Amino acid sequence: MNAAGVLTPLPKRAHDDPDNRDHYEIIDGQRVELPPMSVDSQVLGSRLLRHLSNYGVAQNIGEAYVEVLFKLPFQKERNRKPDVAFVSYARWPKYQPMPDTNAWDVLPELCVEVVSPNDTGDEIETKVDEYLRAGVSLIWVVYPRQERLYVYESASQVRRLTRADTLDGGVVLSGFALPLSELFPQSPPAPPAV
Repeated sequence: MNAAGVLTPLPKRAHDDPDNRDHYEIIDGQRVELPPMSVDSQVLGSRLLRHLSNYGVAQNIGEAYVEVLFKLPFQKERNRKPDVAFVSYARWPKYQPMPDTNAWDVLPELCVEVVSPNDTGDEIETKVDEYLRAGVSLIWVVYPRQERLYVYESASQVRRLTRADTLDGGVVLSGFALPLSELFPQSPPAPPAV
C-alpha cells in the first residue's frame, strides 16, 4: 500500500527476493506495506518470543520466530507476517534447512499479533479470520496498553486474559504456562512520600 493507502502491483517474484527486507505482507498477490510496530509492542513481542523459544527448545518440540512471512494455503496469494509464530518440529524438522525465500511455505501452529497504535480492529480481525481459515491451531492477540490477551482456539472459542491470569499453550504447547504479570511491564512503585 502506498502513502495514499492504495495497493500497488507487485513486480513478479519481487517478494521472493531474500535481499528485500521491507516490512510487508502479500494480500491477493499485492504487496501491502505494514506500519512499524510501537516500541512497547516490539518489547512485548520479544518477551513472548523468548518464552516460547525457550520452552519449545527445552521440550524439543519446535521454535518461535519473529516477523517471518508465511504462505497461507489460499487460492489467491496470501502471505502473512505474524509478530511472533511457533512452528513445531513435526511441521518443519529441526535440522531441515530453512528456505531461502522471504515467504515460508509452512503453516505455524501458533500466530501472535501484538496490537500497536497503528493497527485497526478491522485489520486484526481479518488476520485472525485468515489464520483460523488457514488452519492455525492457536492465535493470541495481545493488547499491551490494556494489558489484555485474547486466545483464539476457533472462531467461537475465545478467552480474554488479563495481568492476573496465566497463559497456557493449549493443544500446541502442552505444559507451557506464562503468568501474564511477567509479560506485561510492571509500573515502578511510587517513591515514598517525604
